[in-house]
This record gives sequence, C-alpha cells and structure tokens, in this order.
Amino acid sequence: MNPRLLRLTGAATAVYGLTVARWPALLAAPSGLTAADGSLPRATAACLRPLAFRDAACGLAMAFAPDESALRTATLVRIASDLGDAALLATALPQRRHRAMAVAVSVGWGALSVAGLLGGRRKPPGDRTS
Repeated sequence: MNPRLLRLTGAATAVYGLTVARWPALLAAPSGLTAADGSLPRATAACLRPLAFRDAACGLAMAFAPDESALRTATLVRIASDLGDAALLATALPQRRHRAMAVAVSVGWGALSVAGLLGGRRKPPGDRTS
C-alpha cells in the first residue's frame, strides 16, 4: 500500500467533489447533460450533487483515515464507486463520446486507487531495513 498516493488521491477527489457540488455544470457539460442552449436543468443539477457529495465524502475519508485499515476500507469504497459510475454511465449518457469519456475518467480514478493499494512504500535513500 502507498498511503501517500492514496491520501493525495483522496484529497484530489474531495476537492473535485466539493467543486462539482457547487458547480454541477462542470460534470454535466462534458457528460452531455446540459440543455441545447448550454444551460443546466435543475433536475440534472439535483441528480449530480449527491454524486459529488459522495465523492467528497470518500475523498475526505481517504485523506484523513486514522490508520491503514481505515484507509484501505475508504479506498475500496472509492474504487467501488468509480466502477459503479463506469458501469452506469457506459449505458446512461446520451452520446457515445460522452459515454466513452465518462468510462475512461471513472476507470482512471479507480485504477489510480488500485495502484495506491497495490503499490509499496518507497524506502528513503540509504534505508537498509527489510
């Protein structure tokens, strides 16, 4: 496990989630969920905000987990959320290019978390412990 990578990933996820909660068009526009005139329907914003708050909560849990066991659990929740997003958005978004982009982003964030779980800690230069 690479706790530093996981905590940084968590912090970035939390910032992203809080940003999208405030400005849901940041997620809606690249997902093809805005109206023809580029505006964001209230119902769409209302549906995106809970996802954003979920991301913020998962990210904060990763960033501030008190120990590696809690960090592992928070990261597994984050990975499950990313894979769930990918599965849902792969079929739900209106256009193929939006679906492909959403899946790539979701799987990418999940892969970053998997890398953090599987990656080992780097030893400081000169550390000879095993």
